Amino acid sequence: MRIMAVFAHPDDEIGCIGTLAKHAARGDEVLLVWTTLGELASQFGDTPHEEVRRIRREHGAWVAQKIGAKYHFFDMGDSRMTGGRDEALQLARLYAEFRPGAVIAWSEDHPHPDHRMSAKIAFDAITLARIPRILNEGREAEARLEAWRNPVKLYHYYASASPYPEVFVNTESTVDTAQEVMAFYREFYRWPLTPEEYRAQRAEAGRLAGVKFAERFNLRVSHLPARDYLL
Repeated sequence: MRIMAVFAHPDDEIGCIGTLAKHAARGDEVLLVWTTLGELASQFGDTPHEEVRRIRREHGAWVAQKIGAKYHFFDMGDSRMTGGRDEALQLARLYAEFRPGAVIAWSEDHPHPDHRMSAKIAFDAITLARIPRILNEGREAEARLEAWRNPVKLYHYYASASPYPEVFVNTESTVDTAQEVMAFYREFYRWPLTPEEYRAQRAEAGRLAGVKFAERFNLRVSHLPARDYLL
């Protein structure tokens, strides 16, 4: 199985890092994707763009190595994303190359515009990746991509107002790894969130789902698949 996580800024992946680490440990291929470099973070001040790129790629490499994943950065502009066709097409081409069976993205109603736009193009790219003439616009014959037409399950970070059903992933086996990633970013950003508070958030999601620790998503479908039995 191949899983892609599509987020706007480095550190956005913290909400699903336990899930991604668990899939990677199972042997699934995991690709972390960031649509921007997060270059407007106040910690960078007036740092030149190329230096920000270097630092962010180091962050991405560290997180990917920690969970056993690959990573990819786009440079769509921190707080400048439009959710337009060009952005979606860039991502669709990556879909066609990586061929994911599942994608994780932000919720569509998050206050940050980049979060909403990255969620929008994550959805739009599923369709664009299916259409060869769109996928290969302006590409030379030797660089043509094969369309990716297999079903893709799209998971959003949980939002209470979402119309889509909830899905919980038991992350007891990877909560320590997830906490390490959170601590890595916490040191860089000087967040007030403590490791204990982070762990408590995962424990609360676990309590709702009947496990010790969990991460919570909405699956973009009208209804969950039918079960053969209740138990």
